Amino acid sequence: MRRMIAALLLLAPVGAHAQMRDATEGLSGLPIPRFVSLGTNEANMRSGPGEQYPITWVYKRDGLPMEVVREWGIWRLVRDPHGGQGWMNKNLISGDRTAYVTSAVRTLYARADIASRPVWRAEPGVVAKIVLCEEAWCQLRIAGKSGYILRKHLWGVYAKESID
Repeated sequence: MRRMIAALLLLAPVGAHAQMRDATEGLSGLPIPRFVSLGTNEANMRSGPGEQYPITWVYKRDGLPMEVVREWGIWRLVRDPHGGQGWMNKNLISGDRTAYVTSAVRTLYARADIASRPVWRAEPGVVAKIVLCEEAWCQLRIAGKSGYILRKHLWGVYAKESID
């Protein structure tokens, strides 16, 4: 009996450490939460982590940014730009970083400076590839156009995150 109690005590810290790690790192070893994008033109969101759960939404927008908030096996609990949440198979998402333009038509500039030349404007809901993000600005690329936009006008990148 003493040996069994000693063995249980030795295992307790390991389990506690694993729980602390899982709070910030998913089973994949990648950080939680993190931004990803849809890697296909059609992706099913389900009410639970498995094909036995009903489909709650079908996304038909390759590249749409999603936020992974939890992992379970091959399933990722994701949140979309509008706050919708559900489970997706990891094979439907990509590590490519994209951003979603929020709220209003936004101006993109030639440099990371509001005084620089405007190069194009993006409507709310436009999805673009993130080239880089530093400090308050992100550089986006879509359909051969590139420009800088204030980070606060995007969904798909964290406030202090640096991307290059």
